[in-house]
Amino acid sequence: MWKETNGKLHRTFRFKDFSEAFAFMTRVAFEAEKQGHHPEWINVYNTVSILLSTHDAGDVVTEKDRKLASAIDGITAK
Repeated sequence: MWKETNGKLHRTFRFKDFSEAFAFMTRVAFEAEKQGHHPEWINVYNTVSILLSTHDAGDVVTEKDRKLASAIDGITAK
């Protein structure tokens, strides 16, 4: 579940191993590029943490962030 804290949407995903985490990041990267909106993220082994905010709106959460978060949720559901 996404949480809004400090002006950002945040969610952490855990996978079986690094390969699955990296594959997830690749799918998210393609979607983010399509939407023209790119996440801030951290990857350590099988864990990926994603932070979303709209920089050109003053680093706050906007509909753009919610749209990408929804798309990311769709990727994890596959």
